[in-house]
Amino acid sequence: MPPTASIPISQALPAAREDKKVLTATLVGTAIEWYDYFIYAQAAGLVLGPLFFAPFAQNNPGLSLLLAFATIGVAFLFRPLGAIICGHLGDRFGRKAVLAATLILMGAATTLIGVLPGYAQIGVWAPVLLILLRILQGFSAGGEWGGAALMSVEHAPPDKRSFFGAFPQIGVPIGMIVATGVLWAVTSVLGKERFLEWGWRLPFLFSIALVVVGGLIRRSVEESPVFLRMHERRRESAAPLGQLFRHHRKQVLQTALIFVGNNAAGYLLVAFFLSYGQRVLQLPSQQLLAACTVAAVGWLVSTLIGGVLGDRIGRVRTFQIGYVMLAVWAIPMWFLIDTAQIGLFLVALLVLSVPLGLTYGPQAALYAEMFPAKVRYSGVSVGYALGSILGGAFAATIAQWIISTWSQSWLVGVYITLMAAVSFVAVSSVHDRPGLDLDDQG
Repeated sequence: MPPTASIPISQALPAAREDKKVLTATLVGTAIEWYDYFIYAQAAGLVLGPLFFAPFAQNNPGLSLLLAFATIGVAFLFRPLGAIICGHLGDRFGRKAVLAATLILMGAATTLIGVLPGYAQIGVWAPVLLILLRILQGFSAGGEWGGAALMSVEHAPPDKRSFFGAFPQIGVPIGMIVATGVLWAVTSVLGKERFLEWGWRLPFLFSIALVVVGGLIRRSVEESPVFLRMHERRRESAAPLGQLFRHHRKQVLQTALIFVGNNAAGYLLVAFFLSYGQRVLQLPSQQLLAACTVAAVGWLVSTLIGGVLGDRIGRVRTFQIGYVMLAVWAIPMWFLIDTAQIGLFLVALLVLSVPLGLTYGPQAALYAEMFPAKVRYSGVSVGYALGSILGGAFAATIAQWIISTWSQSWLVGVYITLMAAVSFVAVSSVHDRPGLDLDDQG
């Protein structure tokens, strides 16, 4: 008789309900965090440069855009700090409180950006305060991912870890869908002139409502025995950061390098293409936002497919397929983009979303299986944060610099191809461990 046959229905049904509550909590919370992050990334390419940095670049208008994109990267530099501090606090006081705190911190920083005066009103304090709020966003994001990813993966059956782990991952494209959808709605209703004047602030202010909704959903998991078991597991796994780097340096480096190709390409989709299409190609902003939204839907679907494939053919093999596809497509897509035809622009982004999903869906499961329980929370969080710095932190800035220097957009594709190659080599050095006992303390 199969082992599951002895489980009473009265126990199986509550377990299934807890599965849904945990997955919903990780998905919704992550989506809200990344809505806040993406609203900033997209606004950086549309309005923040002229409002906050133009006086620094009066003789070089492109420099204000470079400075605005650079503030995206500043936040990544503080992700490891968020990962270290929030990981420690989560192990000591409980992940529920820390995940709630990161959600509130991200929402507060985003809302304050929405009311921040520009350079014309308060001078140099405008960019200074903007950067400080951006740092808070980065700190919050660094503390969020590890807890959400492990909550879903550690609760999963061994044969569905990759699929369960894809749920906090799809919170990222969902956050992008909501962010681009809100920007599209605001620009459509207000028009370009009023949007640039004051309407850009509304998507930042909307974050208040999303944080309230997310907090209520995450609170519903509080009394769950699944959540309490997760918390106990995290408390047992607390370990000094020094121990992580003494005994698991290789895994930390691997996780960081595995992520760089995906993160670099992903931040072009999130932060660069919208600005490039509007400034260089002169495409209507509503069409661009719609195209980015459709591409984000493709990213969501391919991430779920990546999670399923990670369970069926292995996490490493799924990553390898994704990075080969990314390397093959990174250069040709620019020739479609530069036609300045919105249909071909959309095709380029939609095809790009496929390898992005395949290299993102199995990530949480692969990372969780690379570290023993006693250092897992710190290991996956720090590796993810370092990969974000090396990959996406300055991807939009580098892309803008490449185009400004050589006036050849396809060279950005060469940059992405190189990043994909680095990640392919890194993931190929890892062995799949799908049957690993995640309670193993190592």
